[in-house]
Amino acid sequence: MKLSAREASGYFAKPDPGKTGLLIFGSDAMRVALKRQQVIAALIGPAGEEEMRLARLPAAELRKDPAALQDAIKAQSFFPGPRVAFLEDATDGITKVVAAALQDWQPGDAQVIVTAGQLTAKSALRKLFEGHPNAYAVGIYDDPPSRAEIEADLKRSGLPAPSPDAMEALTLLSRQLDPGDFRQTVEKLALYMLGQGAPATAEDVAACAPSSTEAELDDVLNIVAEARTGEIGPVMARLQSQGTNAVTLMIGATRHFRILHKVASDPGGAGSGIGKLRPPVFGPRRDRILRQAQNWGGPRLEQALEMLTDTELQLRSAGQHAPAMALVERVLIRLSMLGRR
Repeated sequence: MKLSAREASGYFAKPDPGKTGLLIFGSDAMRVALKRQQVIAALIGPAGEEEMRLARLPAAELRKDPAALQDAIKAQSFFPGPRVAFLEDATDGITKVVAAALQDWQPGDAQVIVTAGQLTAKSALRKLFEGHPNAYAVGIYDDPPSRAEIEADLKRSGLPAPSPDAMEALTLLSRQLDPGDFRQTVEKLALYMLGQGAPATAEDVAACAPSSTEAELDDVLNIVAEARTGEIGPVMARLQSQGTNAVTLMIGATRHFRILHKVASDPGGAGSGIGKLRPPVFGPRRDRILRQAQNWGGPRLEQALEMLTDTELQLRSAGQHAPAMALVERVLIRLSMLGRR
């Protein structure tokens, strides 16, 4: 049987121990692995592997020993409780071996959990599970996690319900990070909030989010927009040492000042303009952008955009021989000085 994405989310959290098996497939190996870990943990509990109620089989092993899967399904543990036979990296080439094992399955045997890469609709392995009356097939795609999945991650980590702005921050973060990094961030946040007795805020999420070159780029743009001229040089040196190039800086600076200009130029005022940004901004970043837009005002932001356009044209000029990063640093310093007026 085939499970939809909505059905699969609930099933991974609370799988049916009476089912014969489950196929989880998808192009993103990390996403598939996380779902497989979740469903196996829900079936056999945290002590299942220690109690030898989990048998792991690489698919390549079945080519050498086709009976290995059936043996794992029938094998008994010294400890009572549900058992799982986990088959990893399966392909259509072992479909007949898996089909024989599923056909021989009896109540009380280990449930068969199979993971695979991307499988087409014509895949023999996929058709086997989708057509089986007592087994499921689930495709894992590269869609960002739903709110329910994020809340489930928070619950598994023991983190109380966060504040609304923290939930918005986590939702945005889940769209920027790969699933493994996002899961680690949630666990880090849970440890960070341990014993604090208050819901996590957007500031707490920001403190636990992984640092990146993009975060460094945001730092230098905020320094420029807040007219902190003396701090530009050290941050530029750090960005250059990390491999950031002039084009990336120009794109980031132009985008940042266009956002400020859009907010400041709204007919209803900056407060109205920031609410119209898409994607929306929230928490401390929202307050910061609003404050910067109000301090600069529309006319000076137009001047800033003209300066950035002139520098971009200069960088593209065939007769330009000055170091590109030096030109970018110069325009950023000029912008910060304009912001002081």
